[in-house]
Amino acid sequence: MIYNWQQADWPEFKYDLESVEDILFSFAERVGSVSGLLKGLPEDTQTEAMIDMMVSEAIKTSEIEGEYLSRQDVISSIRKNLGFIQNTERVKDKKAEGAAELMIDVRDTYAEVLTQGKLFLWHKMIMKGSMGVKIGGWRTHKDPMQVISGPIGKQKVHYEAPPSKRMPEEMKNFIRWFNETGPGGSQEIKKPAVRSAIAHLYFETIHPFEDGNGRIGRAISEKALSQGIGRPILLSMSRTIEANRNAYYDALNVAQGSNEITPWINYFVNVILDAQVNTEEQIDFTLKKTKFFDRFQNQLNERQLRIVLRMLEEGLKGFEGGMSAKKYIAITHTSKSTATRDLQDMVKKGAFIPSGEGRSTRYQVKLT
Repeated sequence: MIYNWQQADWPEFKYDLESVEDILFSFAERVGSVSGLLKGLPEDTQTEAMIDMMVSEAIKTSEIEGEYLSRQDVISSIRKNLGFIQNTERVKDKKAEGAAELMIDVRDTYAEVLTQGKLFLWHKMIMKGSMGVKIGGWRTHKDPMQVISGPIGKQKVHYEAPPSKRMPEEMKNFIRWFNETGPGGSQEIKKPAVRSAIAHLYFETIHPFEDGNGRIGRAISEKALSQGIGRPILLSMSRTIEANRNAYYDALNVAQGSNEITPWINYFVNVILDAQVNTEEQIDFTLKKTKFFDRFQNQLNERQLRIVLRMLEEGLKGFEGGMSAKKYIAITHTSKSTATRDLQDMVKKGAFIPSGEGRSTRYQVKLT
């Protein structure tokens, strides 16, 4: 296969936006809708929505690459870095710590130009705790950089990136392109979602790092969106991609075969729109959580509040399998009789909804 970077017109991407005009319009509407929703919320709730979204993005962008972070460590790291908790204990999961740092830095520095130093810093963040790979620098190995799948001996090559010796020049060109196509740039791309789509494809095609390219590429996409709308965007793109990662890799593989990228832009803009729709759902969920605690803060004891917090930290899907007496005992380190009494009390007060009977009884938080 002849890849896009091997073709004479690389990297002069060509595309037709006629097929995505309606989607781009819908995205712009959703951005305005989310902004309106946030402005209508108390400041504390706005902050919680922002934290929830960063936690989701940090976890899902790693899951796409097959890494599963400690949710508790991600939450703790984000809150600590934002100054909301004074936690002197070191986070056990260094990858979670690094992922959290990336989320915050992407948000805080969205308006700044992209530089080689910034990309190296992001790479150092996400590669915390990693061994055996070059960290904070372009790849230099002579072996081909390939995306493969399948068992040894029957591996399938999905993509081969430009050789390492081309990295300095390729990335110099990419960084210049990114900054020149930003707001006010000499080659400004007016549609934030379109620029985000191209930036992601362009970066992933070069594949400049030994590892972590997907996570950095999605951070670049978020930066492009934030610059385009003039503020940090609130969405979890990775959550939408992870829900159907095969479609993501299929679209990427097709796009890396040609510099005519209309199908890729169509795919990616739809991903961004879906992510923005999910953001509205997340904001609604955060508001319901806030109202729940406003109602029950003084009605539940410390153990009960701890359990509810732990369950709601799992996000929109909730606590897998619901809460049981056994789980309650394990989390709160209390007795069986106390756990049973606490759970029954929460049902009586309307905080929990039970299902099943006897030892099979499970409980879910009643948010509405």
